[in-house]
Amino acid sequence: MILNLDPNFKPLKGEEIRFKSFTFSGGEPHIKISTDFSLDEKVSITHRLNSFNDLGLLCLAVDALQRMGAIISDLYIPYFPSSRQDRVMIAGEPLSVKVYADIINHLNFKKVIIFDAHSEVTPALLNNGEVITNHQFIKHVVDKINGDILLISPDGGALKKIYKVSEYLGGVGVVECSKSRDVKTGKLSGFKVYADDLQGKDCLIVDDICDGGGTFIGLAEELKNKNAGKLYLAVSHGIFSKGFSELGNCFEQIFTTNSVKDIINEKLTTFKL
Repeated sequence: MILNLDPNFKPLKGEEIRFKSFTFSGGEPHIKISTDFSLDEKVSITHRLNSFNDLGLLCLAVDALQRMGAIISDLYIPYFPSSRQDRVMIAGEPLSVKVYADIINHLNFKKVIIFDAHSEVTPALLNNGEVITNHQFIKHVVDKINGDILLISPDGGALKKIYKVSEYLGGVGVVECSKSRDVKTGKLSGFKVYADDLQGKDCLIVDDICDGGGTFIGLAEELKNKNAGKLYLAVSHGIFSKGFSELGNCFEQIFTTNSVKDIINEKLTTFKL
């Protein structure tokens, strides 16, 4: 049995548990789960956690199921919230990813499945965590592009994962890049591409998250300065908080999954998980 807490996100196959959810006028989430399913079958829960209210609905759903005597098994949350806040950079900041992980650990799932973790911190904090890599997603992207490409690592944090993707794809070439970030303001600068001449080759930037897109816009300019051909962008988790006006001018096509939300744009190709 599957409880899909986001009705627009149904990544697993199986019989669904019916429910109604709403938010009280005071701002509190609430859920009422149907009782017309077998309590002898294990229940898996899926959700897209984009806010604390989403996390709150998950906690309430688990409590309701436990009070019904249901057997709760796995949780599938492809985008782990606050995964980028995986270290304290300056005094006064929280270790946000640990706050989310501690709450989810308290729910005692047999397995917590996430997709393309931002870093090794998230799975280290999760009890019974399992990470699905981005390998198959990037293979679909490469097949869609249908041509010789170079894989572009936007920074040192992505480098280890990109070499694993390259190996999975049979040894596609990798180009390393870097950037600087002011930890107090978040401002990006100093984009570098560690190649003298890309000789007109098409390039695919691969990363886990696109929020505003500043990293990729800055890199696109430097890649063009190094004689890159067509530019493509593949991100596992597409937030796109600043839209596609600038990103669309930089890239032939942008690829993502429906891990965060459903977006339609002529420059965007979305693969369903």
